[in-house]
Amino acid sequence: MTGFGLYNPRNQFEFTLMKNTLTLLASAAVVFGLTLFAGAARGQTGENYDIYVSNERSDNVSVIDGATRETVATIAVGKRPRGIHMSPDGKTVYVAVSGTPPEPPPKLDANGNPIFQKGHDDDDDNKNSDKAADGIAVIDVAQRKLVGKLPAGSDPEQFAVSPDGKRLFISNEDVATASVLNIASGKVEKIIPVHKEPEGVGVRPDGKVFYVTCETDGEIFAVDASTFKVITHFNVGGRPRSVDFLADSSRAFIPSESAGQMHVIDSMTHQPLETIVLSKGSRPMCVKVSPDGKKVYAGTGRAGTICVIDAQSHKILNYIKAGKRPWGIIISPDGKFLYSANGPSNDISVIDLATEAEVQRINAGKSPWGILLVPHAL
Repeated sequence: MTGFGLYNPRNQFEFTLMKNTLTLLASAAVVFGLTLFAGAARGQTGENYDIYVSNERSDNVSVIDGATRETVATIAVGKRPRGIHMSPDGKTVYVAVSGTPPEPPPKLDANGNPIFQKGHDDDDDNKNSDKAADGIAVIDVAQRKLVGKLPAGSDPEQFAVSPDGKRLFISNEDVATASVLNIASGKVEKIIPVHKEPEGVGVRPDGKVFYVTCETDGEIFAVDASTFKVITHFNVGGRPRSVDFLADSSRAFIPSESAGQMHVIDSMTHQPLETIVLSKGSRPMCVKVSPDGKKVYAGTGRAGTICVIDAQSHKILNYIKAGKRPWGIIISPDGKFLYSANGPSNDISVIDLATEAEVQRINAGKSPWGILLVPHAL
């Protein structure tokens, strides 16, 4: 038996072990704290996706990590990349590329309508066009690499992916058509005549109908997604640029750029229901419905803001300051952030939707046009 206060080798060993353990834990805590601090300094947000940005004038796609907000890859995709979308399984990114050179935006008259030279419109055939460059570039997400190009008709600008991931519905701006591309066969199944300058394309969430917006005469074509036949077309005027839908397919929202308006459409009957007049100077381009379906967001182009609209009452709730001429916009799946591609300033605005304020700018390529979020593989 060992008395109190006498040396005990076992007690000494346990004391030393405890001391070493505490030292290791303290060191780990310091390292962990420094890691958290460094992560915060790098702007880590916990957002588990990459931001893909099509850069119209640098012929590439920027890949930006959503957590660090740092560029992690730049992928050359071909000439004039604009529309950009993802396959439903998240494994492939498609980018519309075109050999028709970009033109400066037209001057506007007192009513905000574009002024063209007599006998000229911005969908006229361009003698400098390289038709061999037209198509849909295909990016493998896992490799962050261009793996091919699909045919897409002439001068593809925007397109939509069918909910089953089997087809692309593509606007062909300079020939007034829409093309239906079968992805598996790599062949255009159908060419659908529409009207001048088709641009925006959107599929109703139920997958039964897609809309094509035609800028010149402000017409919207509703097309059956199975038969590829035009169901009807209607007019909203003012150069409609894009379309998005409520998740239940009941409503569509279509902005008119030159008129500074947002149109609410009954997307089951294809009847215009209401026209929302935006603030003076607004040139709405891209529109997105929030993931929870409660709000609608629209980039106002030259006005440099994001308009916030109540999806049910259709009342304008706010204008959020963004970068110069926000074009493409996208909302994070959790509804926390909105990102806008700002063409003239070659950057991306990060907008906190809780505070409705721009919190950061991220450098992109030249003239960022379209923007997409691609979730990280689990």
